[in-house]
Amino acid sequence: MCGATGEVRLDGRTPDLAAVSAMAEAMSPRGPDGAGAWSAGRVALGHRRLKIIDLTEAGGQPMVDSDLGLAIAWNGCIYNYPELRRELSDHGYRFFSTSDTEVMLKAYHRWGDRFVDHLKGMFAFAIVERESGRVLLGRDRLGIKPLYITEDAHRIRFASSLPALVAGGGVDTRIDPVALHHYLTFHSVVPPPLTILQGVKKVPPASLIAIEPDGRRTTTTYWSPDFSRRDDRADWSEQDWEDAVLASLRLAVERRLVADVPVGCLLSGGVDSSLIVGLLAEAGQHGLQTFSIGFESVGGVAGDEFKYSDIVAERFGTDHHQIRIGTERMLPALDGAIGAMSEPMVSHDCVAFYLLSQEVAKHVKVVQSGQGADEVFAGYHWYPPMGDPAAAALDGSVQTYRGAFFDRDTAGVGGLVTPGFFADGDPSLQFVAEHFGRPGAQSGVDRALRLDTTVMLVDDPVKRVDNMTMAWGLEGRVPFLDHELVELAATCPPEYKIAHGGKGVLKQAARKVIPADVIDRPKGYFPVPALTHLEGPYLDLVRDALYAPEAKERGLFRPEAVDRLLADPNGRLTPLRGNELWQIGLLELWLQRHGINGAAA
Repeated sequence: MCGATGEVRLDGRTPDLAAVSAMAEAMSPRGPDGAGAWSAGRVALGHRRLKIIDLTEAGGQPMVDSDLGLAIAWNGCIYNYPELRRELSDHGYRFFSTSDTEVMLKAYHRWGDRFVDHLKGMFAFAIVERESGRVLLGRDRLGIKPLYITEDAHRIRFASSLPALVAGGGVDTRIDPVALHHYLTFHSVVPPPLTILQGVKKVPPASLIAIEPDGRRTTTTYWSPDFSRRDDRADWSEQDWEDAVLASLRLAVERRLVADVPVGCLLSGGVDSSLIVGLLAEAGQHGLQTFSIGFESVGGVAGDEFKYSDIVAERFGTDHHQIRIGTERMLPALDGAIGAMSEPMVSHDCVAFYLLSQEVAKHVKVVQSGQGADEVFAGYHWYPPMGDPAAAALDGSVQTYRGAFFDRDTAGVGGLVTPGFFADGDPSLQFVAEHFGRPGAQSGVDRALRLDTTVMLVDDPVKRVDNMTMAWGLEGRVPFLDHELVELAATCPPEYKIAHGGKGVLKQAARKVIPADVIDRPKGYFPVPALTHLEGPYLDLVRDALYAPEAKERGLFRPEAVDRLLADPNGRLTPLRGNELWQIGLLELWLQRHGINGAAA
């Protein structure tokens, strides 16, 4: 739920309330149900509210607990807040609301910075100690909720979206060459703390940033999944693993029902979303509202998977909504989706999620979704090769992963961007090698899964879900990213995960719940045919963006490289079948849509 923002002064001056208000207003789609602001001493907080838990004004934000001397602005949901509330009540705390927000404040007061260890949920928060001015920023373990930060010698600002920080003014908006290298190499993933802009960073997942009264800042990583085998599970059979995974996912799904409004489910017809629907039905969610999206077929490419979603909807008796999107809605929606992106995201799924969320928000405020299963349970095609002998050693696993996942090498980047935007060396390969080399993951598959779960997943599918759902005031919940389920899956032997064409242990567990037709089908994706093959108005849009005066002034890409790609718009694909022209076109479209010129503000 919501969008949070704020400013911490470092120079003794009072916070810029106009800037905080502008940042909050930029996030109004994330929180259409209310707005608030608070300031004391060197700190100001702003907030936009989406009412999910405690629909009264007592649950509004920024929330101030005068007795405890604390204030908070945050975004997310704490699924175990009723249990924490009871525990805190036993310790003598008294509550003035029924919100999870107040539980956060009391929990911080009781347990200090490590209160996050008690939380089961998704969150990005700023907690302020009124008297001292100490501020604690934090982000959930899997980075489900975003938190961006910008700073200079005078102040620190933070917000739930990058464009909100830009709206506050004073941001260094020059393109970061290392981030650009990641974008063009690491399949558009820019690992934290970097963003595409030099002046904006993102708080890494599972991190706390303490801003002390004297200005000192300390960053702490409070959680990290261990991808080693555990001795107490050494004798588990494949059946034992299936049972444990199903039990853990069942609990994750039930946790994500906590709300004071109805909770629906996105149903693509794949294994992941179908299993969530089946488990929700088991949990007694009769008449569950489910939603599937389909597009018109283009050039022989099917635009929907209603065949499979209908099977699941019928089996479990859901109140199912087939959302059919005409071609005429695609082009306007593309502009809206780019406007909703906190960072440039090339996935065609963004437009599908944007349009789906627009329709779903007319019916419910909260949905569960199946994102994360492929990264947690090894559903992608590059995981089995990571189990080959050649990928067993560290160097071999780095090269195998690079060959499957990277869009281009450093020479390819150099042939695309102008010298002023070119990063020295190979920062993307260096990042992967460093990540793979950390202790706690011994096999190639484990290394790839750890990287994808903690980095790629966060800055691609998870960010996509957050940005596109929140653009319409819709809260997306992702049970496959329940941290206890992720911890369990991390310790599962890789051979069980890559079996049966990927996600083996999950597929076998799913047979106890959902129809085999859905499990044994070919792997599907959100089909968006109009964007799969660039032609007509979509090609015109990309061409206009790359030849726009702003693009030429910025000088990001070599003109001859742009001309070459436009001459054969669908001729150059990345190893993951991404369109190279779309990749650079989307970056230009994003910069132009958000009024970012690439030069210092």
